[in-house]
Amino acid sequence: MDDVHGADHRTPASVTDWARLFVSYSQYEVSAVPGASGVKIYTLGDDLLHVGGPNQFTGFCGIHTGWIEARVRVLPAPPAEADVGWDAISEATLWSPSGRLSVIGLMGGTAEALTDVAVPRGLIRVRVHARDRLHETVRTDDDPPERHELHIWAVSEETPWRTVLADPGGRDWEQKSAKAAEWAMLSLVPRPSGRPAILPPLPPDPYEDDTGLSRVAVIRYRPAPVEVSVGVLPAGDLEVRLERVDGETLKWSWATADEPIFPRPLATLPDGEPSTVRLTSGPDGFTLRHEGVLGRHAFALGLIWDHLLDTAGSYPWMETLREQAAEATALAEKTRRLQAERDAEQWGGAPPSDRVRRRFSQARSLARIDRPLLDRIDALPAARQREAACWAARRAMRVAGLEQIGWIADALADAEADHPLPRSITEQSGTAAFNRLLSDPEVPHTTVPLRPDPKAFGVTSGVTEMLQQAAAFPALIALADDDPLVAAINAVYSAAIAHGDDRDRFLTDAHIALR
Repeated sequence: MDDVHGADHRTPASVTDWARLFVSYSQYEVSAVPGASGVKIYTLGDDLLHVGGPNQFTGFCGIHTGWIEARVRVLPAPPAEADVGWDAISEATLWSPSGRLSVIGLMGGTAEALTDVAVPRGLIRVRVHARDRLHETVRTDDDPPERHELHIWAVSEETPWRTVLADPGGRDWEQKSAKAAEWAMLSLVPRPSGRPAILPPLPPDPYEDDTGLSRVAVIRYRPAPVEVSVGVLPAGDLEVRLERVDGETLKWSWATADEPIFPRPLATLPDGEPSTVRLTSGPDGFTLRHEGVLGRHAFALGLIWDHLLDTAGSYPWMETLREQAAEATALAEKTRRLQAERDAEQWGGAPPSDRVRRRFSQARSLARIDRPLLDRIDALPAARQREAACWAARRAMRVAGLEQIGWIADALADAEADHPLPRSITEQSGTAAFNRLLSDPEVPHTTVPLRPDPKAFGVTSGVTEMLQQAAAFPALIALADDDPLVAAINAVYSAAIAHGDDRDRFLTDAHIALR
């Protein structure tokens, strides 16, 4: 019985063939965006259809596990009346940004004819028809197959789901509008993704591209007048401001809250454009039209209005937002405390100034052996920092027996005279000069003990020895740095290492020299 007597016989824009679909737990899903999350099942709906979000709903079968037949009819306009010959009919509005829709069994059952069906792009109304919904325990071979047919047409207004024809044997489902409104507001003010910044951003989902789609309206009816309060609608770090324009018109606009509740407040608004709320009363009741909203937000805004119109002044999402904010605050404090402990270990106390931390230097290594000296260098004016670098470099050259090596002595003298170091010292970041140091027969070869810092990453315990001249020479190369702070830190640290067991004496001299 493909066509039922009394049905609307206007030619559909398209119609699929009847297809066999395997369902489980008496359920299948109708989705315009694969994998989209939303309202939990059993929150809003009837015996045939439960809304699940802006892009999907769940359909209910009579059979628990087995095959049904289904097809999709896309109509050019809304049907004039409901088809006859069905046991149950319900409908809901979906947001289809891609213009595709699939009907899938709960555990993944698919049929080619019901996958990626072309539907109007944007808001669509989906009317589900069902008949012969029998459980397999009572079904016989003489019973016709269970059939579900979806009629789909384009709309520009988001209206609530509704029961068109109730199944006489169906049950009454409790409608949990407060939970739906909570989900709706949380979906509009989501926290930023926790995806690490080091990873590349995910590519845009083609199923969620709403480019070129017009804004829409959200419509809600009530049999009697209801009050819509002007003022502020709280939403955690954000808020909605409802301002009266005239007796029947309000302006809805998103804004950041004066007192955000999260340690890292949201700054991006769900919609930067204000929209209009029109309130009219007539003989049939009260109508609210929220016009000019983004299509992807229409479903959520409808759920929020459903709750506000019936329960004025109640904001069920705020409790969840406060709990999330408390968890985020506790996590931020824990992170801050752990970071402070790591900094204290790495820096030998409270972290130094930002200008020290921002520079690539031996600051952390110097802090581990003499934290006050690092602060003393940081406090010096730039000219004194340059003098400190030259002083430390000369001490390093002297202790390593390099002060009298001609080309080294000339370079040091240039630096002390505030002249640039020779190119032979600076080229290749000092690599060529270092190789020359190791191959110069006039350069002495002495060793000093090297005691690695056990708190430094990747080091092993124990005492080793290193070539004293190799330890001292970086103090000279440090003088090439244009930043006097970096030059001073690096030169002082290299000089300290070059002194080996006399390091403490050098550090004492440095404190005196750098006063």
